[in-house]
Amino acid sequence: MKSVVTRPAFALVRIGLSCMFLLPIGISTKAQTNAPLTWAEVQQRFEQNNPTLHAGQTGISESRAEEITAYLRPNPQLAVSEDGTQIAPSGGVWTPFTGTFEVAQVSYLHERDHKRELRLKSAQEGTDIAISNQADLQRTLLFSLRTAFVDTLQAKAVLQLAQDNLAYWDRVLGISHDRLRAGDISGIDMDRLELQRVQFESDVQTAEVNLRTAKIQLLELLNERTPVDRFDVTGPFDYSNQLPSIDEIRQMARANRPDLRAAMQAVDQARVNHKLANADGSTDPTLGAWYTHNSSNNNPNGLQTLGFSVDIPLRIFDRNQGEKLRTQLDITRNQQLVDATQAQVFGDVDSAYAQVNSDLSLLRPYKQTYLAQAGRVRETVRLSYEHGAASLLDFLSAEGDYRNIQLSYLNLIGSYLTAAAQLNLAVGREAIQ
Repeated sequence: MKSVVTRPAFALVRIGLSCMFLLPIGISTKAQTNAPLTWAEVQQRFEQNNPTLHAGQTGISESRAEEITAYLRPNPQLAVSEDGTQIAPSGGVWTPFTGTFEVAQVSYLHERDHKRELRLKSAQEGTDIAISNQADLQRTLLFSLRTAFVDTLQAKAVLQLAQDNLAYWDRVLGISHDRLRAGDISGIDMDRLELQRVQFESDVQTAEVNLRTAKIQLLELLNERTPVDRFDVTGPFDYSNQLPSIDEIRQMARANRPDLRAAMQAVDQARVNHKLANADGSTDPTLGAWYTHNSSNNNPNGLQTLGFSVDIPLRIFDRNQGEKLRTQLDITRNQQLVDATQAQVFGDVDSAYAQVNSDLSLLRPYKQTYLAQAGRVRETVRLSYEHGAASLLDFLSAEGDYRNIQLSYLNLIGSYLTAAAQLNLAVGREAIQ
């Protein structure tokens, strides 16, 4: 008995085979879409890929290599000489090595007053300063990264707002077309409504360009070659009412600012360098020893001899006076730089704190009152216009006010997040998340 496949069953089999072939394609397309990166992931990639940070890290390794050089001992000196070798026959017989005088001498400069230890300490202080400067470089670059990240989030929010406004206006146009067919509005009003759509389309295009530009700047800081269309970030685009007091912010800045720490470390290094300058003014003797072979010595027991010497420089004129004075003055100079840096830190903190407070004072009424009011006014005027109780001009004005309020709110959030990043820059760590 032959099996018969009905047409509906054959159609189901064909659909199933098509799904089997299309499934890998769908999975492959989904795999090529990169997941949006959070701020922590962006920061991690930045630390892994940014060449400026890597160059600074190499500078720290160079500074550690200088510690090895600073702690090296002086090399001993070896001198070998000979004299008395004949260059002409004596009594008709040429014996060139009969009266040769041979000397092998070793000498070593002995450094006193802990010069090696002080050089090492100065080099270690230099490494600490390099580490603090690297942290300060990272602090500055992270601010640029955070600003680019906020700009991208803001551009996404503005694009979403523009798209929502365009979709809303399309719904208004749909209702208006129905009213036009019913004779509730005139043709000129319909034309004005359709012309208004150009502004919404322009807002969408401008927002798309701004978003693409922000992503390009962020990718440049990350040193990545990911296509812009496949790159995206995500994170909260909002503000927080929690703000530490100015005294707490100042204490955090004093404890965390790497440039202030580097200035303090420079004072410590200057003190070590002054001690080293005093040590370099002391006398370092050179110890020597030699072995002599004198075949022409008349003393049969004195053909091979040993000798010792001590060379002591007389520090009469040069006692390193200039370097001692310079390093003493360098201590004072670096202490003054610490005071200047601390004043700069407090100035940065106060300015950034004032900007955050200003943005918060504007954001609170927007979120509590203005946003809801703008939405209610737009809907009320729209309903009034659709029922003939308001003019087209009133409706367009209400729509423009709504767009301006929404856009101002998003710009204020972006300003707040940038000011928060500026405050974190001033503090030296993330005081505001």
